[in-house]
Amino acid sequence: MAGNMSEIRRMTDDEIRKAIDDAKRELFNLRFQWSSGQLEDSTRMRKIRKNIARYLTVLRERELAAAVVQEESNAE
Repeated sequence: MAGNMSEIRRMTDDEIRKAIDDAKRELFNLRFQWSSGQLEDSTRMRKIRKNIARYLTVLRERELAAAVVQEESNAE
């Protein structure tokens, strides 16, 4: 799992989408552990949620950048 934004930005879109899927799957499993009282590191859920948000932020930045380029090419 990527540690900081620069590492995430170096990832391709497909790698980011795969990382999001993996993180969501892990979060799902952690929720079960939490509800059954087996979760030892309760901060892990928060870290994973924040990483998912980071991944989604980078994807959205790329979408917006592509839209700006598309608008500029249409304006010319």
